[in-house]
Amino acid sequence: MQAPGFWWTPPDRPALCARLLWPLSLAWALGARLRALRAHPYRPGVPTICVGNLTAGGAGKTPMVAYLAARLAARAPHVVLKGHGGRLGREAPHRVRLEMDGPVDVGDEALLHAAAASTWVARDRAAGLRAAEGAGAGLLLLDDGLQNPHLAPTVRIVMVDAGQGFGNGRLIPAGPLREAVGPGLARADLAALVGPPPQRAACLAQWPLLEAMAGQGRLVEAELRPLETGLPLDGAPVVAFAGIGRPEKFFETLRAMGANLRLAEAFPDHHVYAESVLERLLRRARAEGALVVTTEKDAVRLPPRFRREVMALPVRLTPVDPGPLDALLARLLPEE
Repeated sequence: MQAPGFWWTPPDRPALCARLLWPLSLAWALGARLRALRAHPYRPGVPTICVGNLTAGGAGKTPMVAYLAARLAARAPHVVLKGHGGRLGREAPHRVRLEMDGPVDVGDEALLHAAAASTWVARDRAAGLRAAEGAGAGLLLLDDGLQNPHLAPTVRIVMVDAGQGFGNGRLIPAGPLREAVGPGLARADLAALVGPPPQRAACLAQWPLLEAMAGQGRLVEAELRPLETGLPLDGAPVVAFAGIGRPEKFFETLRAMGANLRLAEAFPDHHVYAESVLERLLRRARAEGALVVTTEKDAVRLPPRFRREVMALPVRLTPVDPGPLDALLARLLPEE
């Protein structure tokens, strides 16, 4: 599903739909409060970093977890996530095996993580943490789970998409928020604001709580930068498609690299591509003499026979000034 447009209207000018849905947002908040009151949070015996966000949809959680897994590789990190779209991990935690598991088994994000670190999918993420700990994890990385009352991580990192901020500032379904901005940021040890400089500046100006966190040394600014792949994109005609939280970010990256986008087609997050759709995209590319390009996350969901014809553009999270993140990791891992 795509997020409704009224979620991203300015907070001081809420759309009529947002105002009408306000009572349901109260019910959402009450449900979350009741779940928290009944929970018995699990606190692992090894350092645990939860990377989450306050809004529905993508805000850079997976790239941040990948960054931390690479940076802290010597700590034997294990990644734990729900495994959205996969059939495994529902009854018991499942350790991802790249040689056997596919996206229908464990989801797309788990496959990306498993290429670099031991990875578990578990609907019950507390059970997933226990399983990873029992398997010898020296550090646990949670991809999502910030609002899960059954988890008690050592530190919490809140990801913020600078292009969208916190939308209209309202709770689901009146807005995109999983929890209110104030309490959510207060629980965070660090916020990571991700996007190009103009978007980051605008987001800080719109949300004073983020600016206050920056003044406290609790905010790191970062960008998603493409890796050098040798793809001849500068000036090249490109047919692009993406099924991620915000496909337009991917298309913006391609344009910044000089690609001439003949088609930029967005799909819902975690979209499963029918072969007929992929055939249509390939026909359009042949007619345009264009390359077909998608994201790493989308590429792992493609049927094998299409993977040779579709190029994946990898991006990596890069802190602009890693100082606040360095300080947080130094407190968590004193000898790091």
